[in-house]
Amino acid sequence: MALVPPNPAPDVALAKDEPSVCTPEHCFHAFDALYCALHEDREPIPPQFPDDKYPLFVTWNTRSSRPGRAPRLRGCIGNFEALPLHEGLAEYALISAFRDHRFRKIEARELSSLECGISLLTDFEDAASYLDWTVGVHGIHISFPHPSTLPSTPSDAPSPLSSSLSLLASPKRAHPFSATYLPEVAPEQGWDKIEAIDSAIRKAGWTGRISEDLRRSVKVRRYQSRKCTVGWDEYVEWRRAHGGEI
Repeated sequence: MALVPPNPAPDVALAKDEPSVCTPEHCFHAFDALYCALHEDREPIPPQFPDDKYPLFVTWNTRSSRPGRAPRLRGCIGNFEALPLHEGLAEYALISAFRDHRFRKIEARELSSLECGISLLTDFEDAASYLDWTVGVHGIHISFPHPSTLPSTPSDAPSPLSSSLSLLASPKRAHPFSATYLPEVAPEQGWDKIEAIDSAIRKAGWTGRISEDLRRSVKVRRYQSRKCTVGWDEYVEWRRAHGGEI
């Protein structure tokens, strides 16, 4: 999953028991944007859901033809800025389909094998340390300074305390790093919190040694997501029910 742009998350919070934050209609709207982009003679169905603002991610997966096989990631890009859903979902449906640098562009012949997942991000909180979040509940947005700015005294004992203030002791300046994982990623990969943080550090672009001091320098912004996923057949049924051609 990619992040565009890697800005700090806004203060967005919703009741944790809100049942209808993310709905199939959001997924259908994103699917419709992709379908109409690949078939320029087709007209999109106007969205019927409220044009609320959320940080969001759009994920495309390829469903396996073999029963029991998990879908394979085909593209995932999002934004931590709260975007109006009508425009934001359509925009990032295309960005994640065509501009995820890990994959070639999605083509029309692939549509029937795709599923679309929408994640609307909520409940942003600053974590007290890199360990202050729950696997399977929280997504994580990490940021950390270049390790050249860290103190030279190594520590290998995990600590729930952040040592980010110690960075003020170094006058060196180098580019910072950032990355994110949605809440479902860690449990899908079987990671514990340290494994997820280490993977996010690698995802951010750091290729050197991951020390405990480096982990303690990581600032974590934890969040939750409301997610919904639909497949091609469901989208086709929806589009036809709304008078659209396939």
